[in-house]
Amino acid sequence: NVPVLILSFFQHALNSGIRRYHVAPVLCQRAKVAMSHFEPNEHINYEKLEKNINIVHKRLDRPLTLSEKIVYGHLDDPAKQEIERGKTYLRLRPDRVAMQDATAQMAMLQFISSGLPKVAVPSTIHCDHLIEAQSGGEKDLRRAKDINQEVYNFLATAGAKYGVGFWKPGSGIIHQIILENYSYPGVMLIGTDSHTPNGGGLGGICIGVGGADAVDVMAGIPWELKCPKVIGVKLTGKLSGWSSPKDVILKVAGILTVKGGTGAIIEYHGPGVDSISCTGMATICNMGAEIGATTSVFPYNARMKKYLGKTGRADIAALADEFQQHLVPDSGCQYDQVIEINLSELKPHINGPFTPDLAHPVSDIGAVAEKEGWPVDIRVGLIGSCTNSSYEDMGRSAAVAKQALAHGLKCKSKFTITPGSEQIRATIERDGYAQILRDVGGLVLANACGPCIGQWDRKDIKKGEKNTIVTSYNRNFTGRNDANPETHAFVTSPEIVTALSIAGTLKFNPETDYLTGADGKKFKLEAPDADELPKLEFDPGQDTYQYPPKDGSGQHVDVSPTSQRLQLLEPFDKWDGKDLEDMLILIKVKGKCTTDHISAAGPWLKFRGHLDNISNNLLIGAINIENGKANSVRNALTQEFGPVPDTARYYKKMGVKWAVIGDENYGEGSSREHAALEPRHLGGRVIITKSFARIHETNLKKQGLLPLTFADPADYNKIHPVDKLSIVGLADFAPGKPLKCIIKHPNGSQETIMLNHTFNESQIEWFQAGSALNRMKELQQKSS
Repeated sequence: NVPVLILSFFQHALNSGIRRYHVAPVLCQRAKVAMSHFEPNEHINYEKLEKNINIVHKRLDRPLTLSEKIVYGHLDDPAKQEIERGKTYLRLRPDRVAMQDATAQMAMLQFISSGLPKVAVPSTIHCDHLIEAQSGGEKDLRRAKDINQEVYNFLATAGAKYGVGFWKPGSGIIHQIILENYSYPGVMLIGTDSHTPNGGGLGGICIGVGGADAVDVMAGIPWELKCPKVIGVKLTGKLSGWSSPKDVILKVAGILTVKGGTGAIIEYHGPGVDSISCTGMATICNMGAEIGATTSVFPYNARMKKYLGKTGRADIAALADEFQQHLVPDSGCQYDQVIEINLSELKPHINGPFTPDLAHPVSDIGAVAEKEGWPVDIRVGLIGSCTNSSYEDMGRSAAVAKQALAHGLKCKSKFTITPGSEQIRATIERDGYAQILRDVGGLVLANACGPCIGQWDRKDIKKGEKNTIVTSYNRNFTGRNDANPETHAFVTSPEIVTALSIAGTLKFNPETDYLTGADGKKFKLEAPDADELPKLEFDPGQDTYQYPPKDGSGQHVDVSPTSQRLQLLEPFDKWDGKDLEDMLILIKVKGKCTTDHISAAGPWLKFRGHLDNISNNLLIGAINIENGKANSVRNALTQEFGPVPDTARYYKKMGVKWAVIGDENYGEGSSREHAALEPRHLGGRVIITKSFARIHETNLKKQGLLPLTFADPADYNKIHPVDKLSIVGLADFAPGKPLKCIIKHPNGSQETIMLNHTFNESQIEWFQAGSALNRMKELQQKSS
């Protein structure tokens, strides 16, 4: 049998260490196309997607957006599920799970606690967050493997035992690996990283979640998501010149702001879509996380088909062609809001500092910076990250660098390059891009997140020194990249970063300004042009994937009781059935409070698998409204000011419950559930804010905390850090029913305010059980 012989040959070759995703797809029959080359027995099920969509179409009797087709196509019970955008909770069956190493530690520790023998859906772990940028790719990778050996061993053995694929350190950034191997049109994928929406560039619904949500899906439990609204972004015209896909999302971020997409999927459509490469679409979807969107998605088109073919997945493209009507929006579908952008008129943008929604045309940024007192000299330019590290990105940056080199110039600023994956690194080395970028003064870092998430051993400035950096990253919150609160970070496209790094100043506009070559002659940079995909096949580079064995039951997973990096989890305490009386206020937060403020990354990443140790960073970046300082709060029992984590530990030791008061969009940014685990671990019970970011609100619920919002946002001003709070009426806690909060002031007076919540019935059961994981165990015990 020839097909069997060929398949056997491929399997033999793959078991010999050849990268599976570079074997040309063959012999696939309809509905028997593998989800990825790494899981030949897990097939794409477009028939089920089609069946579910048809059921919902008949029920709703209206045209559907693409977002609705994919989301509703994954409903657990499409015939009976109540569907109302922005209102009802959907029970969904995602196709797969992906976890990065910093969040995978806690996710796998929770999965181990569940007692289940194996994951129920295809799942992967990606080692990209724990590699610190210091001296260059190879050296930094060797150092990371040595420093993080205990954690990598835990993740590798846990993956082997529970059936999870393991991408070793050096493989690349999770989202690039997903785009190259796992995302496909119509997939529903959840990932324990907020930039999981990157996969929307291949027409999938890819959503960032906390580890507890990932555990639900890996356990085979329907996953809950509030039915998203859908914001349509109609693209007309065509990108050209210095304008890039990054400028689309920078423009959208300026329009919608950091919370304008909350509770919604951003769906791009219109004739302009076809002028954007597949990896460019991924860039746009990736940074949708910065506007609070549930995810972002593009309709299946020829650019996606081309990318699938180049990454060895022409079989998936052929199958998608057959089901294309379900992978694009229906004609006449209705969006909750529509934004229109003419790509032909779109100018290069640069956003920042300190927030990714402060948008400026590149032509204006020099003057704005001078007016605002921001440093105009650029100390470092950094390209790469999960947002912009594709072959096309690197090619456009190299095209700019090549022009400078031809005139005898190098970067005036320091310059770093982060390849998105081992495949990208190997291919840009082969095709000469990496050498051009080195020649212009660049340092090629490891295939990892690096400075984008604060993994940067920066030496060129002192902490507290005011300076400017420009990056092609996604976030630029205070201190995020280098832990220096005085670093003014701006985000833009890789080609603009390269041009500005050559000029060394924010005052340079590559569209109109001239540079002076080594010969003294002035010249103008031409708009970069580069291939979206390599002319040759991608070079896979080194094999960095570990397959899980068919039977991992005999695999031992070791967690030392004396480890400072890993710690097995103990169940949180159940609700005692009483109201929460006389809680102290740990901190009343002033202004922006992202997950970076709540649970900092950078040097703290090494403790992501050890809840007690990482809790020592709880809210150390948040500003206390009482004194305007970070990590300085009044201990209500001693009246002394001290660090936030120390104060929380003191309250816990004394048996005193506490609350946090927050401002707007509390918990925006990363999906890190540590920002919810830490307050719960240290005795917190309630987080009261004006509004929450989606992922963080869910994470808080999962850990048995009460995320509540002021019915009247002005009531934020009624609570003072020295007050005590009581949440009453918990015996009648019910969906849609506000809770009463009694504020007790030190002078003996009291005020009563109402607090809203978004809990549904099952989420209330999480609170009552002490956590979602506790509730899962209760249900397992009942069914056994």
